[in-house]
Amino acid sequence: MATSSGTWGYRDRFGDRFGRTYFRRFGPGVVSSVGAGTYLGDPTDAVDDRYRAALAAALANGINLVDAASNYRCGRSERVVGAALDESGVDRESVVLASKAGFLPFDGERPADPSRYVRETFLDTGLVDAADLAHGSHCIAPDFLDAMLDRSLAAVGVDRLDCYYVHNPETQLAVRDREAVYDRLEAAFETLERRRAAGASAPTASRRGRRSACRATTTPTSIWRRCSPAPRRPPRRSGTTPPTTASGRSNSRSTSGWPTRSPWPHTTPTPPTAR
Repeated sequence: MATSSGTWGYRDRFGDRFGRTYFRRFGPGVVSSVGAGTYLGDPTDAVDDRYRAALAAALANGINLVDAASNYRCGRSERVVGAALDESGVDRESVVLASKAGFLPFDGERPADPSRYVRETFLDTGLVDAADLAHGSHCIAPDFLDAMLDRSLAAVGVDRLDCYYVHNPETQLAVRDREAVYDRLEAAFETLERRRAAGASAPTASRRGRRSACRATTTPTSIWRRCSPAPRRPPRRSGTTPPTTASGRSNSRSTSGWPTRSPWPHTTPTPPTAR
C-alpha cells in the first residue's frame, strides 16, 4: 500500500521540478494534484498497450495517483494499472491506487448478449439478487461489493487498495426511494468498514497469472483518513447532495437532486429477466 515514506520519497525524486503545491498532503504522506484515470477507451489489446505506456510514463514523471473501477473498459483497466505499475519500476508504496465497485463488470469484452451475461454470471450464481439491481447493471449489496473488492485486488495484482469507492450510488434512485438507498449505503459501508478493520485476506492473482493468498489487510477506504461507517441522512428536502464518501459525480442532475450517469459507457443495456 502507499506509505508516508514511500510517497514522500517519490516527491523528493523530483526536487524543484514542480511547484510547491503540486504534491499535496494526504494523511501523513503526499499525493500529486494530478491523477491518471482509466475510464475511457475500447476494451481492446491495442488500447491496453496505449494505456500501459501512458500510465508508466505518468508514474515516471510525477503522477502517483491512479484511479480505476472494476467495470472500466470491461474490467481491463484494473489489469492494465497493475501491468503499468510493474513496468514503471516505481515502488508500490509510492503510489496511491483507487478503485470502485457498483456496476456489474464484463470480463474483458462486451458480450454479445449483456442481459444473458448478467443473468448467468451474477444472478444464476447467487452473487446478485435481481431485486438489488438498478437498470439491470448496478448493485450496492454488501456481498456484491465484498466480492468486487476481491476481484479488484486480483485484477491489479496487489494486496491492498488505498481508496475504495461505492460507485455512483445515486443510480439506485431509479428503482427505490431515497431513504431505502441510504439504508443500503449504510449496510454497504458497514460491511466495507468491517472488511477494513478485520484484516481479512483475499485470493489474489499475480500479474504473471499465478494465484496466491494475501495475508495483508484489504483497504476499502483511505489508508490514512478513516471514513465514517455510513453517510448521514440529509433533511428531507429536494436538492440534497449525496454523501462525500461516494464517487462518480457528473454535470447532469436528476429531479431528486443527485447526479445521474449511464450504467455502461456509451451503451444502454437491456435489463435481464429475473428468474
